[in-house]
Amino acid sequence: MKQGIHPDYHTIKVVMTNGTEYFTRSTWGKEGDTLNLDIDPSSHPAWTGGSQTMLDRAGRISRFKDKFKGFGL
Repeated sequence: MKQGIHPDYHTIKVVMTNGTEYFTRSTWGKEGDTLNLDIDPSSHPAWTGGSQTMLDRAGRISRFKDKFKGFGL
């Protein structure tokens, strides 16, 4: 392999929406950074079967619904 062309692979802390934390190796950020997830498998309807509602961050969901309300979805 060529030297110096690969991204730095280091340990980061991931914090899930329910507060669960774990350490993993990633190319994201730098050594020791914390990645706070807004959506993860414990809160996203694709994994939970749609029983939970998503948080409306800065009115994004309501703006989307207003924009596409005429489609009758």
